[in-house]
Amino acid sequence: MKILVTGGAGYIGGFMTERLVADGHSVVVVDSLERGHKESLVEGITFVQGNLLDGDFVKELFSKNKFEVVMHFAAYISVNESMMEPGLYFRNNVFTTIQLLDAMRAHDVKNFIFSSTGTVYGTPKTQPIPETHTKSPENPYAESKLMVENILKWYQQAYGIGFAVLRYFNASGAALDGSRGETHDPETHLIPCAINAALENKEFVLYGDDYPTPDGTCVRDYIHVLDLVEAHMLTLAKLKKENGAYTYNVGTGKGSSNKDILAAVKKISNSNFPIIIKERREGDVAETVADVAKIQAELGFVAKYSDLETIISSAWKWHTKSNI
Repeated sequence: MKILVTGGAGYIGGFMTERLVADGHSVVVVDSLERGHKESLVEGITFVQGNLLDGDFVKELFSKNKFEVVMHFAAYISVNESMMEPGLYFRNNVFTTIQLLDAMRAHDVKNFIFSSTGTVYGTPKTQPIPETHTKSPENPYAESKLMVENILKWYQQAYGIGFAVLRYFNASGAALDGSRGETHDPETHLIPCAINAALENKEFVLYGDDYPTPDGTCVRDYIHVLDLVEAHMLTLAKLKKENGAYTYNVGTGKGSSNKDILAAVKKISNSNFPIIIKERREGDVAETVADVAKIQAELGFVAKYSDLETIISSAWKWHTKSNI
């Protein structure tokens, strides 16, 4: 299949394109490289640098290629930044998607896979969180993702564009050999920040240890990026077989606390970096764990690499290699 991957120079997009090429698909990657990394691009793809906010660029892209599927990873992802610059997030995350959907309509492309987020649920009322849970975004980043989810429903109804929404929980980990991994600037994710603290032997700031959880720190559902890619492959097969509208949580159904993560990083890195406790950050909820019964039942999804040992040891390999 000929597949357009937006944001293919990013963390998840890079892993996704690597898998698609390995499975024999023809892949075109679009990335502005504003926040992506050219070194994340894989061999065997066609790379087109450009901004999806540019309508003429998007029209030309679709005019020159007969895509069968669009996988949309390109987005800004910082919750804190979105609180300070909401307009930036709505323009980049929502309007770019409309540009893509309009081009798909014009060129009769019927399959769209969208990277959404478990943060659309807001503060959860139940654990684990099912796809039917009330949606209550608490920041512009999450709101932008939910807006796109709602837009997709109308495009499917009006134009027959089949779609799948994948609500990621905490994507994490790296290639098992450490050859590919997570890089953000600035880095805000817990695992790479903790690994950087171990590498540099500097203090790590832990925000809040008084949450209503077993050890007082936030609990999250961590999904290895390789498992996340597999969820996309299963979703791709589903859409190819049956055009429709699908929404799935992608997680493990199990939570790990911040202290669990820090202890695992210390063990694997053989480091005892200091941990400084500060007050909770605004917007952090105590616990978010995915109910994964639906994706397991409908797609046969099984997380194979999402134990903490594999997640953190693979990330450690990546970070030590990239810091050499």
